[in-house]
Amino acid sequence: PAFLGVESCGIHETTFNSIMNYDVDIRKDLYANTVLSGGTTMYPGIADRLQKEIAALAPSTTKVKIIAPPEPKYSVWVGSSILALLSTFQQMWISKQEYDESGPSIVHCKCF
Repeated sequence: PAFLGVESCGIHETTFNSIMNYDVDIRKDLYANTVLSGGTTMYPGIADRLQKEIAALAPSTTKVKIIAPPEPKYSVWVGSSILALLSTFQQMWISKQEYDESGPSIVHCKCF
């Protein structure tokens, strides 16, 4: 971010801060199961770098594991396709007719 003149945390700090926002009882699992997805995670060495940088921020006894799928650019699509198959998610589907009748507010009505 600083390279672009933008003031914000790096991805390792953002990940660390996100984990710290969770209940202390599940942080260990989050540190040990951080999954990279999307095209920007395809930079060479990103998984190793995140592993090292997050481990430096985490408590010393914490196991940090960064999981990098072999085809990260498709991870979002694969996850979405699995989500769409879940019966609990199908009740949140919004038809074009529903959207046309209610507009964007239908998302909050059906999904939250």
